[in-house]
Amino acid sequence: KVMGLTNLVLVDPACEIDAKSLALAAGAADVVTNAKIVKTLDEAIADCGLVIGSSARSRTLEWPQLDPRESGIKTIEEAAAHPVAILFGRERTGLTNEELQKCHCHVYIPANPEYSSLNLAMAVQTVSYEVRMAFLESQKYTGEKKVDEYPRAKELELFYEHLEKVTTQTQFINKKHPGMVMTKLRRMFTRARPEQQELNILRGILSSIEKSLEHRDK
Repeated sequence: KVMGLTNLVLVDPACEIDAKSLALAAGAADVVTNAKIVKTLDEAIADCGLVIGSSARSRTLEWPQLDPRESGIKTIEEAAAHPVAILFGRERTGLTNEELQKCHCHVYIPANPEYSSLNLAMAVQTVSYEVRMAFLESQKYTGEKKVDEYPRAKELELFYEHLEKVTTQTQFINKKHPGMVMTKLRRMFTRARPEQQELNILRGILSSIEKSLEHRDK
């Protein structure tokens, strides 16, 4: 709240919001009280056009990376066009690889490698500060800035489900041994970040392949 962020969404929290939670909020009890609670991450980000996930730098999951300053600028640039989500994981384990794959990019805090320990509150405050600074900078300029229309997270998940279905039907993906194909395809499309019309074209291509397969099997 001190950085101007008020829309809090909690995904399957371990405990209910109680008096202790409100006391720890220290003046931001309204943010906690009004927090939206959902069961799944998909539900939390369904209507978001940009999803940024907090992550330690990973050597096994290569994904578009931003530092906190870049993530703040990108958040403010796109927030005028569609909802933006910044995801933070669990205090001890963070976000899983599966959860990180649902993000368009990851935000990485370049802390001292000799002592890089940051708790969740520190990470949230660091990233939130950069969002605040980017917002204040944006207020210096007037006039509308064109922002490309991107599909929401729910539409992207439906596309990936469609893509996996068709590539399995064509036997490009072995259903019994799928390997890392879908992860690599997700990474490729995340890097390309298709706009809404481009995603519609891709869905159309997949649908045409399905129709061809149906005719072939008759």
